[in-house]
Amino acid sequence: MNRPSIDPQRFADRLGRWLCESGPDGDVVVTSRVRLARNVEGFPFVSRLTPERAAELSAALEPILRGLDLGDEIMWVEILQAAPILRLLLRERHLVSRDLAPSAEERPAVAGRAVAFTQQEDVSIMVNEEDHLRIQALSPGFAVAGALAQARAVDQKIEARLRYVHTAQYGYLTCCPTNVGTGLRASVMLHLPALSLVQSERDKVFTAAQRTGLAVRGLYGEGSRAFGDFYQVSNQVTLGRSEEQLVSELEEIVPAIVRFERSVRSALLEENRAGLTDRVSRSYGMLRSARSMTTSDALAQLSNLRLGLYLGLWSGTSLESLNKIRVQIQRGHVQALQAKDGSEALLDSSESDRMRAAFLRQVLSRGV
Repeated sequence: MNRPSIDPQRFADRLGRWLCESGPDGDVVVTSRVRLARNVEGFPFVSRLTPERAAELSAALEPILRGLDLGDEIMWVEILQAAPILRLLLRERHLVSRDLAPSAEERPAVAGRAVAFTQQEDVSIMVNEEDHLRIQALSPGFAVAGALAQARAVDQKIEARLRYVHTAQYGYLTCCPTNVGTGLRASVMLHLPALSLVQSERDKVFTAAQRTGLAVRGLYGEGSRAFGDFYQVSNQVTLGRSEEQLVSELEEIVPAIVRFERSVRSALLEENRAGLTDRVSRSYGMLRSARSMTTSDALAQLSNLRLGLYLGLWSGTSLESLNKIRVQIQRGHVQALQAKDGSEALLDSSESDRMRAAFLRQVLSRGV
């Protein structure tokens, strides 16, 4: 079966719609995601799957997934065959998880693992991660209901071609007990710069979310840090609840977080406009002049620019452009866009930091 090859530089330069567009409540809610965990009858769960059986399952799933009618070309990447830089690009785009596509420094890649995704990147299907299938639908802004509808449509198209492991009593069976039932994980990525400046208020918001059964995580999900004031909020347990109930929990709490973030922004602006203006100007100056910059430092300075844009203190570019820059300053994207030799091996961190600073100087100097 012929597979379109993925050129890392072109891939890094062209982002999917959900990554850079601004959707509903886009000043606070960057993206929405719905993920469905499914397992295929006749195969052990991934934790008991031998490399040979994993490869067999992946080979059986490839023509099914690539043949789905999703209105867009579907790309297929086998993780074991993917170059290190492509694995990292897929992770940075949230198309795969760290578990599916670890770096060589973390652990070797596992046979039978793959990902299918649309060219627009609004649908991603991981194969043999924690479960046989992880179906993801992604949308810009606060659009959880829309992402759910899209994930369901993809799920139904797949289920018409094969049989899932499902029981009348427990619903969809999954490797992790917390996913049993609907197998659904709904999440939103939030940008909360004002609440991060007033940590006592941020802690109140997160405590309230956790009391309602929601989890608050960093930029890359479970086990990650909140770089650049970005946080993910998602449901934790699926058993005994319908998909509608799980989504409604997010739809109840997220608007409250949005209102709270906006109110704190307004209060900060009224109390210390000069201080905020200076903070934004300093960040812009650092990004325009630095010769070396880590990812975390760059995200922190870009967070201040986003806040300045929201509050009318800075107008150097659009929110959509800042969304794109946020993705493209990550290690894999920086190397793919800046390296001249086309190397697919990952560069060391010091060289990446230099390239990142050069990239930021370029894009901000031309007023993207």
